[in-house]
Amino acid sequence: MIITAMFRAPLSRRRCIQALALGGLARRAGAQGRITIRLSHVVARQTPKGLALERFGELVRARSQGRIDVVVYPNSLLFGDADEMQALQLGAVDMLAPSLSKFGRLGFPEFELFDLPFLFETRTQVYRAMQGRLGQALLAGLARQRMVGLGYLDNGFKHMSANRPLAVPHDFAGLHMRVQGSRVIAHQMRALGARPVVLDFGETRRALAMGVVDGTENPISNFWTQRMHEVQTHLSLTHHGYLGYAVVVHQRFWAHLAGPDRQLVAAALEEALAWGNAIARSENEQALATLRESGGIHIHDPSAAQRQQLRAATAEVYQGLERRIGRQWLEQVQQEWITG
Repeated sequence: MIITAMFRAPLSRRRCIQALALGGLARRAGAQGRITIRLSHVVARQTPKGLALERFGELVRARSQGRIDVVVYPNSLLFGDADEMQALQLGAVDMLAPSLSKFGRLGFPEFELFDLPFLFETRTQVYRAMQGRLGQALLAGLARQRMVGLGYLDNGFKHMSANRPLAVPHDFAGLHMRVQGSRVIAHQMRALGARPVVLDFGETRRALAMGVVDGTENPISNFWTQRMHEVQTHLSLTHHGYLGYAVVVHQRFWAHLAGPDRQLVAAALEEALAWGNAIARSENEQALATLRESGGIHIHDPSAAQRQQLRAATAEVYQGLERRIGRQWLEQVQQEWITG
């Protein structure tokens, strides 16, 4: 069973999104030759994703001489996990950088390949899968929902946190663990003996502080910038899963841009994503070093034997995804990162 926790009242959510969409259309229609791109995401500005998207905005403004402005709304200020995709489809926002997990809910379960535990050991393997035929086929498939996939962004490998060490499967027994809305990640937690709780990322820290959930999984940069070390006593460097994002726009918005503007935006984004992917490792390493220096949390490094126990316990997750998307996707992702 997946438990869904809600903190925000859903009062007139769709109506609010529609109002923002109408306001955005009016602003674009009334500005002669000027374009505003509204870009929403759910993590802090100081994460690899946040920094890369800020850099994207700077590049676009500079190259368009201020004619195209990118307004970035970080940290769920505009939309959260539960409503950002709907906001894009209704035109209340122009660009998103959602985690790959979120595309499963839209009818693209093949994106959940990237949620599989222990599928990747290195970033090189991840990049080969993303930049190869598999990754490009996934982006192209988004056209079925009238979205345009513009590229991938890295945030590194995930680790487990709770108020006790999480090094072997029995450590998870009975815990309520916050997860994204991904069937793969929920299955992973159940396989470890925990109960998955679907919760917006922006609400996770408060849920941890209130005891609504006992723990979660995150790259170190997200753990640090959300100050989760203040409400969790133990961080286990399990390196068990990967967290990446895809930058997307709606076909309607993309078609609205003139050809030269599309080229300018695409080129600026490509450069910003390459820069963001290059700094992802150092940002996570710096966040970990800062956490160690703070002394406020116990940091554990599971042994190879302990990680193997976690791997064995979650092997059934592969079978569950294979039943939903077919064996060919699993074979292709493994072939991509083995051969490049």
